[in-house]
Amino acid sequence: MNNRSSNKAAVPEAKGALDKFKYEVASELGVPLTDGYNGDLTSRQNGSVGGYMVKKMIEQQEKQMAGK
Repeated sequence: MNNRSSNKAAVPEAKGALDKFKYEVASELGVPLTDGYNGDLTSRQNGSVGGYMVKKMIEQQEKQMAGK
């Protein structure tokens, strides 16, 4: 399958960690995300994974900035 995504990672070395994080979040949310084809998932399911990832990353950054 051809991946036509135009998304470019700001830090390419983090790709593996971000992929792992994505699957962890999907699992937490009960979204059956698999490696490969996920066209059977709804936009809402996929969006919830991305949205929750952003939420968790912001929380982590806020903690780091607060010195916790």
